[in-house]
Amino acid sequence: MAIMSTSLASQLSGSKCAISSCPQFSGLRRSGLSLKLDQSHTFSTTQSFFDHVNSHLRLSDGRRGCRGVITMAGSGKFFVGGNWKCNGTKESISKLVSDLNGAELEADVDVVVAPPFIYIDQVKNSLTDRIEISAQNSWVGKGGAFTGEISVEQLKDIGCNWVILGHSERRHIIGEDDQFIGKKAAYSLSQNLKVIACIGEKLEEREAGKTFDVCFQQMKAFAENVPSWEDVVIAYEPVWAIGTGKVATPQQAQEVHVAVRDWLKKNVSEEVASKTRIIYGGSVNGSNCAELAKQEDIDGFLVGGASLKGPEFATIINSVTFKKVAA
Repeated sequence: MAIMSTSLASQLSGSKCAISSCPQFSGLRRSGLSLKLDQSHTFSTTQSFFDHVNSHLRLSDGRRGCRGVITMAGSGKFFVGGNWKCNGTKESISKLVSDLNGAELEADVDVVVAPPFIYIDQVKNSLTDRIEISAQNSWVGKGGAFTGEISVEQLKDIGCNWVILGHSERRHIIGEDDQFIGKKAAYSLSQNLKVIACIGEKLEEREAGKTFDVCFQQMKAFAENVPSWEDVVIAYEPVWAIGTGKVATPQQAQEVHVAVRDWLKKNVSEEVASKTRIIYGGSVNGSNCAELAKQEDIDGFLVGGASLKGPEFATIINSVTFKKVAA
């Protein structure tokens, strides 16, 4: 049985815009856009739960400088993650794992897959060690009386090395706000669970020229909370491109990746900006991955629907060869 992927876009009724018919956007900056973050940003009601937590990371200014890296602007290894979301059965996941185990994958790529919680143990016990396991979410602190949640300690216990945090479906449907997500990231890292930190703008925010404002605000919440960036991969995923078949052009994606890396340089450090991998997500597939991979500041991908197809996911992983050609 093949894994059936039900996109978020297809489940939401009454949408203000049919994404498939949305135009391409050539620019992200408003005239006179300030790179300073809006300190008056109002968080959702979830924030009230964390009003007592006031720890902040002091951010330091960095000066612009050459990254000196040819193949990738980030100095880390190419990274490809597969987010299986709420898809699959025992049978279909067994088939997918079999396809991945038999695939020939380029050696110089870090590969991670994120099965649904209930299948993590099955995947961990049958998937090649070449591919690491991620969770799709975790609780903000130690486990306890939190019905329906999964703790970081439980994820570590069953062999997870990574967790995806801040995905737009968690932000905009479940209602997780920036600070809540930042606290999740801090706790995960404190327990040695690596983080794929997602950022990205909605369609109306892009149309209003607020792409950088939104992404920088989301970055700020991570920066205020994480103790170190060593085990963090940033995933830029424009919300309007997730599960819709609408993908940002390579130039659009590159522009945001450059801006995010520059934000890290100015607000954290040049070293963090150079070492942190910034990957792209949003309808990445076997047909468009090569052109995206050629962009200097795209250090890999976070893949949704295409990661449910073993051969196509292998093609995306192996798109690192186009990164080498581009260099």
